Amino acid sequence: MTDIDGLLAAYDEQMRGVPPNPPIGVTYEQDGPLLRVVGQFRGFVSAPRDLGVGGAELDRLIVRQRDCFAARGEAVEWKTRGHDLPADLTDRLRAAGFVPEERETVLIGRAEEMAGAPVLPAGVTLRRVTADADMHRIAAMETAVWDQDWGWLADDLISRVAAAPDEITVLVAEAGGAVVSAAWLVFREGTDFAGLWGGSTLPEWRGRGIYRALVAARAQLAVARGVRYLQVDASDDSAPILRRLGFHAVTTTTPYVWTPPRS
Repeated sequence: MTDIDGLLAAYDEQMRGVPPNPPIGVTYEQDGPLLRVVGQFRGFVSAPRDLGVGGAELDRLIVRQRDCFAARGEAVEWKTRGHDLPADLTDRLRAAGFVPEERETVLIGRAEEMAGAPVLPAGVTLRRVTADADMHRIAAMETAVWDQDWGWLADDLISRVAAAPDEITVLVAEAGGAVVSAAWLVFREGTDFAGLWGGSTLPEWRGRGIYRALVAARAQLAVARGVRYLQVDASDDSAPILRRLGFHAVTTTTPYVWTPPRS
C-alpha cells in the first residue's frame, strides 16, 4: 500500500523552494519565509507549506511581493498547494489582485517502476538536445500547441543548460525533421526527486504514446542517476495517463498570478 502521507511529507521537505543553481541572469531574494525569483520571463514566489504568519502581517507580505514586481513592470506568480497554511492564503492573494490560473495535480511515482525502453510510433525518434537552435524549435512547437507566444521558454531552457547542464536533460520527439513533442527532466541535487516537465504534443500526434515514451525515457535517465521519485505537476490531460503508469496524487497546485495593469 502506498504511503501517500509519506510521499507528501517528502515532497514538502525536499521539493519546495527553488533549484540551488539559478539560471544565468536569475537571482534569488529572501523576504521572511518567502524566496523571490527575479530575472525570469515573470517573477516567481516560493513559499514553505506553513508561512507562519497570518492576518495583517500576511497581507503586508503579499503586497510587498506584488509591489516589488510592480516596480519592475513585471508579472509575478505565487505558487500555492492545496494543503498550504494558513488556510485563507488564497483568499488574501485574491484580495491583493492575484488571479488563479489552471489548477494542476501533484503526482509522484517511483522512478524504477516508470523506467523502460520508450515505445514510439513509426517515424518518431527521441533525441537529447542542448543546442540553442533546438530550444527555439521547442518554443515554436509550444507556441503552436498553446496558440500564444512561448518564445520565453527558449531563453529559459538555454539559460538553465548553460548554468547547470548536469541538472537538466531536454528531450525532443521528432518526425520528418519537425519537433512534435518535447519534455525535460530536472534533477534536484541532494534529494530523492527529479521533476518531469513539458510533454506538450502537437494535436495531430496525440494519442499515439509519445507522452508515455517521454516519461519512460526520462525515468531511465533518473534511475541511472540514483533518483528514487519522479514528481509531476500534471494537467487534467496528463494526470490520467500518469495515474495509469503508477503515479500517485499527493496534493494540488495552483499558480496565483499578478499582472501589471496596462497603461
